[in-house]
Amino acid sequence: MVEHHLPADIERTSMRIIGEELAERGVALSPETEAVVKRVIHTSADFDYAENLRFTEGAVQEGAAALLRGVPIVTDTNMALAGVSKPSLAKLGGSVRCFMAEEETARLAKERGTTRAAVSMELAAKTFPEVILAVGNAPTALLEIETLMEEGFRPALVIGVPVGFVNVVESKERILSACEKNGVPAIVALGRKGGSNVAAAICNALLYTAVGALDPAKRGWQG
Repeated sequence: MVEHHLPADIERTSMRIIGEELAERGVALSPETEAVVKRVIHTSADFDYAENLRFTEGAVQEGAAALLRGVPIVTDTNMALAGVSKPSLAKLGGSVRCFMAEEETARLAKERGTTRAAVSMELAAKTFPEVILAVGNAPTALLEIETLMEEGFRPALVIGVPVGFVNVVESKERILSACEKNGVPAIVALGRKGGSNVAAAICNALLYTAVGALDPAKRGWQG
């Protein structure tokens, strides 16, 4: 076995292995979604995402286009925020934010008897005229986005990949249906699987697509 030490070489080899294993499983990814699906598998080592990730038509292109316009990303966890590529965002004049730890979020959630995640999505909609919402943890965030869309809110993209057992499956099915109904681009991981790392991985795949840096060497890494 050849050992790699440079990050770019490790990533390239990982992506080649992922491609080979997908082919062995008889899975053929579409050119549009390939970068996102492979990035999520690379992050999680879970090939189930080749089957459970769902994309509305043109979601990847529309997400990348939004990032090129400098549309901000709002996550439902600080973990997801930490995982989003800041150098790629900087190249696009973009930003990423999480409202979860802010005092106003905690105050409103307590007053209303709801979750901070739900309030965070409301604040995101009020703060930004255009926004990409990346949800990797809280089903209540997806349900709040659904409600906001019923009131006329149209995010640039919804990434719905919370993980867990309570309301997770249902919330993801509902947000995918709501996005399809309202013409909102969406990338959703159906079923129980997901997480903040998956949300960040999808954001990064879109960022690397937008800046033309799917090859890690183009991100300034060695190799």
